[in-house]
Amino acid sequence: MPELPEVETVARGLRAVLPGRRILSVRLGKTDFIDDPSAVEQHLPGSRVISVERYGKFLVLDLESANGSAREHFLLIHLGMTGRIITCVPEARIAPHTHVFLALDDGSEVRYTDPRRFGRMAVLPTSGRETALGLLGLEPLDATEQQFRERIGSRRAHIKALLLDQHVLRGMGNIYTDESLWRAKVHPKRLGSNLKREELRKLYRAVQAVLAEAIRLGGSSISDYVDSEGQPGEFQLRHRVYQREGKKCARCGTAIRRIIVAGRSSYFCPRCQQAPRTRARISTRRGKRQRQR
Repeated sequence: MPELPEVETVARGLRAVLPGRRILSVRLGKTDFIDDPSAVEQHLPGSRVISVERYGKFLVLDLESANGSAREHFLLIHLGMTGRIITCVPEARIAPHTHVFLALDDGSEVRYTDPRRFGRMAVLPTSGRETALGLLGLEPLDATEQQFRERIGSRRAHIKALLLDQHVLRGMGNIYTDESLWRAKVHPKRLGSNLKREELRKLYRAVQAVLAEAIRLGGSSISDYVDSEGQPGEFQLRHRVYQREGKKCARCGTAIRRIIVAGRSSYFCPRCQQAPRTRARISTRRGKRQRQR
């Protein structure tokens, strides 16, 4: 699933070409991923794109209506697992599973392609923005270290689960969570509330650095992801643990392992990222010491 760096890369690409463009017409294919297809057909034709923003893993296009009323509606897009949104000329080859075509006033076209249709598209009134997006957590790239520490360090949950929780931090996903935890040398099963202040500082800086580097390299192309020009990302070439089970850790040479945390595959180095001590392990050690006495 495209995560924050991939969606940010797409947003930047669209931001370079869409603001100021007017949508002339809409053509839809399959619509089971669209909240209200009739609203898309009613409100998009004639509207002008004012801005393109990213909010977590969502793309938000603010619109000026055909009658000139600004920001009455916005277009919300979530790419799901296999969604792609590109701009191209109308003569370009149409990829299979392309379900939305937006003709623009400069002669170009916006196309949304989604083989599995797990994405989401909706035209919503601006008054409903808070309802649609207001429950999401902090923006990782904008959060201060103190905000990060307060959100993470106060919760008795696995750090992997906390970073994936969109109500805690919006936009983080499996790839960048595993990569950040590896850089900070934090095991995915550590509890947020058990992390020391210095560990939280290292993790905060790791999250910031990993996301910034991934955005600079256009995101990670694992399966279907491409940017708004149809180009793959390059950060997958920099992965140090994600999907590298059995391969050597780039830092210490130990074989990377995979476990399940929060229902997700989690990749880590068992030497660099020490597992938390459980009560069973502590009791066993105490028993051994008592027997030795």
